Parts: sequence; structure tokens; C-alpha cells
Amino acid sequence: MTPIARRMFELLEPICLVTYFADECNEEMAALGHRTYWDGYFASRAAPLGRVPAQVVHAAFYSFADGEAARHIPSAWETIPPEASVAARERGSAASVRRILGDELADSPGLVRAADLTTKAATSAPTAGRVMYAGMRTLPVPSDPVARLWHSATMLREHRGDGHVAALVGARIGGTEAHVLSALEMGIHPPESFGRIHHLPKERLAAVMDGLRERGLVGIEGRFTDAGRETKQRIEALTDELAAPPYDALSAAELDELIGELKPIAATLVAAGSQ
Repeated sequence: MTPIARRMFELLEPICLVTYFADECNEEMAALGHRTYWDGYFASRAAPLGRVPAQVVHAAFYSFADGEAARHIPSAWETIPPEASVAARERGSAASVRRILGDELADSPGLVRAADLTTKAATSAPTAGRVMYAGMRTLPVPSDPVARLWHSATMLREHRGDGHVAALVGARIGGTEAHVLSALEMGIHPPESFGRIHHLPKERLAAVMDGLRERGLVGIEGRFTDAGRETKQRIEALTDELAAPPYDALSAAELDELIGELKPIAATLVAAGSQ
């Protein structure tokens, strides 16, 4: 049986992805004055943490290569307050969800119920050890159902992400190494061509691959070894386990209801590629 946290991830992730794939959020960021996509990304996602230095953002985000956060933080906040960036992210993301779903589904009682139940779960988990999730918990929950659904889904995404980082650290898998393992899991070969890391210096990528080979996680041809595949599976299983606590706030009946209400929402967003 699929763990409940994995099933919820499958249903909620398409809602969250509009922030990164759809146009509205980028347009909101550009209207504020952010020069690039990544300026807006770092400025808005890190904003709930407060005006922390780049080193803290790098630690919390984890998977970005050394120096990537510092190219945007704190410069992205110098003329645009963090509060403005996070508000623009919410406006743009909610507008994307509404456009893709259409008024009939966006204004349906089912979406309102999904937003309510997702929010109940998202505001119920302990924050200890969950830096990004704790930051999101400090933000007000929107009153508009579509915005509330996106906001709460994103809170749960950050909660899951915090647990994923813990699982990676425990397995001694670095951020760039994590992208290599994800690329291999998705069938991308060579894994260095994966969009999240292909821009990194070739010397850096070669060193990462050499390190994974030395640990027996990747073979000479740059593909999973049995040990590498087992390590990736163990990380994902632990991530699911650590992502489960928010859903303890919902009864079995409420979970079934939430899954039922989210199915048409997720299906519509997946069909559109969340964009």
C-alpha cells in the first residue's frame, strides 16, 4: 500500500508546481522589479525565514550548489522587501491555480473542503527541526479558498522537504549528489544532463560523480549500482515516514474525503503540466 504521505504528495505537488512552471508568479515577480526568475525564487521562498544571510538560505534549501544562494540573497531584498515578494508569490500562484482549474472547479464546494482539510493538516504538525516549514507557519493563512489550498499545500511541501533534507544528511548525500540520484531514478542519463545541475562546472560534476563511484552508489557508466538504488529507496521511504505527522490531525474519514476532493484538482493540473 502507498503510504499516506506519498499519496498526499502525489495529489498536492501539482498544486505547488504552478509557482515554478506557470507564468503568473513570474509576472508578479517581474512587476515587483526582480530581474530574473531566480531572484524571485530565492527572494520569495526564503522570505518567511526573515532577512537571514545567504549561508542560512543555502543550509535550509540544501540542494543548491555552493554560491548559488549568495548570487541572489541578500541582493534580491535590497530594494524589494521580503514581505512583498512572498505576497506576490501567493497572488501569482493562486491566479495560476484558478486559471488552470477554471471557475467551475475553482469555485466548487469540493475545493473549499479540500482547502479546509489541507489547512487542518498543514497547521497541525510540530515545527521542531523543520526550518522551512516553521517559516511558512508564521505567514497568515489566506481566506480565499484557492489561495488557501495553494498556501497549505506549499506548507506541507516545505514540511516534507525539511524531512527529506534530514534523510539526505543522515545518508551522507550532499545536495548535488541528491540531484544525481534523482536524475537516475527518473531515467535521465547521463545524470549530469539533469536540468537542476547541468549548468554547474564540469569539474564540479565530475568530482561529484567520482565521489558516488567511490562509495559504490554509481557504476563506471554513471548508472545506479544495487547499493545506490537501495540508498535512494531508503531515503524516499524515510522521507515518506517523516512527512506523515501532519495527516495524523485528520480522521480516516477526513483523509478519504480529502483524497477524493483532491483527485479532480490534481488531475486537471497534471494534464496542464501545472502551467
